[in-house]
Amino acid sequence: MNTIRFVPSSVHGIFDYIGGIALIICPFIFGFYSMGGIAVILPIVLGVGLILYSLLTDYERGIPGLKFIPMPVHLILDFVIAGVGVIILVLVSQTHAYMKAKAKAVA
Repeated sequence: MNTIRFVPSSVHGIFDYIGGIALIICPFIFGFYSMGGIAVILPIVLGVGLILYSLLTDYERGIPGLKFIPMPVHLILDFVIAGVGVIILVLVSQTHAYMKAKAKAVA
């Protein structure tokens, strides 16, 4: 399989761990931890998941002896999880805006 590499897998691995940590701490940095619910749970779960499947990926930054996820599967997981995260966050923000407008109309 002939693929084009924009980012070497060793650099991709560093981005994976930085991204996972950033997802875990973003509710606290941006101050929406007080909202609770999916707005807090989703980034934390996605961050932990990203770190977990990065540790198990067969590339330079994976754990030796536990590398069983091939890099193409890892890349598919990256795209799917990013897409699902964006869709859920858009839906949550739209629901929040609707509920806020509804509460304002009632008051």
